Amino acid sequence: MDHVRRIARAVLYGGYLLWPSRHSASPGRRRWTFGGVHPESYGRAHEGNPWLTQTQCLLEAGGDDVVDVHVRFLHLVTCEVAVRRAGELVCVPELTVGGARHLPREEAKEREVAETGLRLADLLARPVGMEIHVPPGQRAEWLDGEGVLLRGWEALSGRAEVFAERLREGLFRLTVRVANTSPWQGDSRAEAMKHTLISAHTVVSSPGGRFVSLTEPPEGLRALAAGCHNIGTWPVLVGEEGDRHTMLSAPVILYDHPKVAPESGTFDDTEIDQLLDHCAALTPEELMRLHGTMRET
Repeated sequence: MDHVRRIARAVLYGGYLLWPSRHSASPGRRRWTFGGVHPESYGRAHEGNPWLTQTQCLLEAGGDDVVDVHVRFLHLVTCEVAVRRAGELVCVPELTVGGARHLPREEAKEREVAETGLRLADLLARPVGMEIHVPPGQRAEWLDGEGVLLRGWEALSGRAEVFAERLREGLFRLTVRVANTSPWQGDSRAEAMKHTLISAHTVVSSPGGRFVSLTEPPEGLRALAAGCHNIGTWPVLVGEEGDRHTMLSAPVILYDHPKVAPESGTFDDTEIDQLLDHCAALTPEELMRLHGTMRET
């Protein structure tokens, strides 16, 4: 599962890796461009900004087999820089403390909801709902008493629904729908992104079942695989080559059993601020390697 999580994190933070720039550069400050599940009112008013995604895949299993469903996404966090003046905090355009320059920026917080041990027989009878509810909040990080970073986030709500259909003995179609139910109303993209499930993706796994590749389904299952209706996501098998226990449904097109390229060595579990600084320090040769490599398949 560590390998699967590494692939999922690469998808989660793909928006960051596409713009390896410092905080002071405009592209590095606003980079939420793919995989968003937006508030319904905004999505309906702006084509290409979906408020709902759907994953459908085929699973060879028995009724007593179980599935685990994880829905993961980023939640936009605004970071303001402030200093204390006359007993009050006043936002400033920049602040240097201990040789480190701090600028207002946008960050992100990982969010996840999950349901595990869902019996397929139960999912045939009724869907299972997964509620997403994040209240608004703010957190202060003091900088040696000379200033403070004020991180804040807006309320976000959504719902994921999981259900199954039996297509024939030993074969199920599993569906996961993810919708943004945030009541936010408005027309500003910048404000809408604060209530958006960013880089949203779903991981479904079944210890006893075997998922069917939708990219290269076996001859006898091609018609059923073609009948799977995915909205804004592309499910692929993940894990070691040949493993069919887990599928990743992401907002980017991947192939079965994807791997993080060796050239993407900048991606690890460090904080994103450190990741951006690391990217900014890469040599031109290292940056070019991140743009892609031709390999024989």
